[in-house]
Amino acid sequence: MKYRPSRRTRRIAIGGAAVLVLAGLNGPAIWGFASEKYHDYKINQPGYKADNGHWNVVDVPKKYKINTIHAALLHTGKVLLVAGSGNNAANFKAKSFRTVLWDPEKNTFKNIPTPKDLFCAGHTQLPDGKLLVAGGTQRYEKLGGDVTRAGGLMIVHNEDPDKPKTFPAGTVFTGKATGKSFESKDNLLVPRAKKTADPKTGKVTVTASTARVYVEALQKGPEHETGLTDNYTIKGLTGADARNFYGIANKLSFDKKDFQGIKDSYEFDPVSERYITVDPMNEARWYPTLTTLQDGKVLSVSGLDEIGQVVPGKNEIYDPKTKKWTYLPKQRFFPTYPALFLTDQGKIFYTGSNAGYGPADQGRAPGIWDLKSNAFKTVPGMSDPDALETSMSVLLPPAQDQRYMVLGGGGVGEDQKSTAKTRIVDLHAKDPRFKDGPDLYAKARYPSSVILPDDTVLTTNGSGDYRGRSDSNVLKAEIYDPKTNRKRSVADPLVGRNYHSGALLLPDGRVMTFGSDSLFGDKDNTKPATFQQQIDLYTPPYLYNDSRPDLKDTGERPRTVRLGGKATFKTSHAATIRKARLIRPGSFTHVTNIEQRSIALDYTKTADSVTVTLPKDPSLVPPGYYMVNVVDDQGTPSKAVWLKVPEAADR
Repeated sequence: MKYRPSRRTRRIAIGGAAVLVLAGLNGPAIWGFASEKYHDYKINQPGYKADNGHWNVVDVPKKYKINTIHAALLHTGKVLLVAGSGNNAANFKAKSFRTVLWDPEKNTFKNIPTPKDLFCAGHTQLPDGKLLVAGGTQRYEKLGGDVTRAGGLMIVHNEDPDKPKTFPAGTVFTGKATGKSFESKDNLLVPRAKKTADPKTGKVTVTASTARVYVEALQKGPEHETGLTDNYTIKGLTGADARNFYGIANKLSFDKKDFQGIKDSYEFDPVSERYITVDPMNEARWYPTLTTLQDGKVLSVSGLDEIGQVVPGKNEIYDPKTKKWTYLPKQRFFPTYPALFLTDQGKIFYTGSNAGYGPADQGRAPGIWDLKSNAFKTVPGMSDPDALETSMSVLLPPAQDQRYMVLGGGGVGEDQKSTAKTRIVDLHAKDPRFKDGPDLYAKARYPSSVILPDDTVLTTNGSGDYRGRSDSNVLKAEIYDPKTNRKRSVADPLVGRNYHSGALLLPDGRVMTFGSDSLFGDKDNTKPATFQQQIDLYTPPYLYNDSRPDLKDTGERPRTVRLGGKATFKTSHAATIRKARLIRPGSFTHVTNIEQRSIALDYTKTADSVTVTLPKDPSLVPPGYYMVNVVDDQGTPSKAVWLKVPEAADR
């Protein structure tokens, strides 16, 4: 496998003594140059790598470089890199939507046709190994000064119980009181009205149905803004339709217009390497969280809707068998991209982490959510509770312990506040309560954390201010050991990464990092920044040990193993194996990777094999594809072997 060395290591490394002589001869004028040379020399020494790991830059051909917003590891070993429009309004206008499939083992790339703007969608692993991608971008935001036409929400009513009606984009609505006209920006289906009969009197009551659509004034200028609520007629309707169908809107203004979401859903097939259209969600969602449940169905929560408002607690479930979505019977509100983990009790744990939109005083408290009853039990003890936006959350390994860590974070919106706090909670405790862990390497929003096969957690990057403002990127990384509750610094990352960045564990035990979308490119916040398209690879210290266990699957590939079932693998290092882990492939976006989990496996050994036994709890091991790693007495993991855990109906 070929990688382009980093900008630092590309330079010719020279010995430490030579560097010091050079510095002495030329004086302080070149001390910075000499110091950098010495740094290059130091980080490439075998001893340094064994203690701290090492970073390299992936060689990505220009035609495959994209603004990676989302990344997911597939059971083929390839990584799906999704940009959509890549937070680029020009790309959105041109309908230039990008997805690239990367094979880390061969370092090959493939452009994938992308059907819609999946920028800021949600995604999760499905039981059959496909990746569900739902939501995305219908319209880019417009700041107050950029809005040229008055606009806002139009609620369209239908009082006809006998028929629904579809209104195409461009339908014109005219206010009865103001006479001002607005046009819809998207197609709209208004359901038929609801008709009910009183069983005692037989009296029939008709309740109007409603649907929402974003509208803008036909002309530019402040004179087309409206004031109070108005009733709107719909152009082209006559007779009964003109009476039954009408619009109602409050003030249509020049206020800032937020991003707007779409309902579209797709399954990405890693085998055919293409997106497959499935039924759309009931709600449009931009910045949603998708969580796979113990039966293989998927929970979709939050997001900005088709008119740019946070979905008001209308959550829904996707069934991979029927490819359809259904609402949960009761509502619960969360801010966008909430970190929602499936617990070993089949409930949902909300750590409080989120990314982006929603009121500061609603849906922010961590707690355990029972989907069946809709009950929500708050978990107390969170330090810096007003700095949970853009924080990272991790189910600490092994997953059986049900201990969760929340790392860093910042204030709501563009607040300058950030924190170095880490907070840990044990859900198996009698009264779960967050307690502080060791502080992070710095105050950081957007840190990326990855569970490693040796039961440690790598955390890297982030920024001290919103989107790296004022040159606040953090070029630090550390490894945390949940068993000892200690952390240590490791090799510094090569580039800064903040908003729209992330990291994934690869099957060979390395970690990839991607993305970063700073607001500005300088300390004074005067120069525009460019999206960081570089992909880096971190080789952890454990891969510089003297030996590495091998693990080979001699049967069906990948094999299917039921919960409670066993699988035997060949190995020539059986005597040194000390643990076995089942690791779910990650799916990362916007400081959110609720997929990743590492599950301890019971195992037995022979002279040339190891047999692992899967747990029986479906909420601990939701259906899907997993990586199996064994770890030796030096803490070195094997390369992963894939297996499939079937969904509940097949168990």
